[in-house]
Amino acid sequence: MPTILPMILTPDPEHLRDFYVGALSAQVVERTPPEDDGDPPFFLTLRIGDSALGLIREAEPPAGNRTLLGIGVDDVDALLDSVRSHGGSVTGGPTDMAWGMRVAHLSDPDGNPINLQCPISD
Repeated sequence: MPTILPMILTPDPEHLRDFYVGALSAQVVERTPPEDDGDPPFFLTLRIGDSALGLIREAEPPAGNRTLLGIGVDDVDALLDSVRSHGGSVTGGPTDMAWGMRVAHLSDPDGNPINLQCPISD
């Protein structure tokens, strides 16, 4: 397990799993309880590139969100249609930033903010 594991509280971790797997090619690396148990998961760990993201089932997650996920990708523009087709929304960009990154602002299906980012191509 990584030293820091960002986690998202959600009433439906399988719904968010489908978004992150479909839109960003995440891989499920942990599921509790195990799938062969037959019960819905209350915890999932996803691997996105060299990072991990936890999804925790919470019947009534607290209102508000103070987490912004920054996810490095190879090509921001190439993923935007996939984000939309998997239930996410693009809320801004993509935009070339002064610090050399191309960034698109989006929300996952639960409304959690995400920045997709990649270096600006020359």
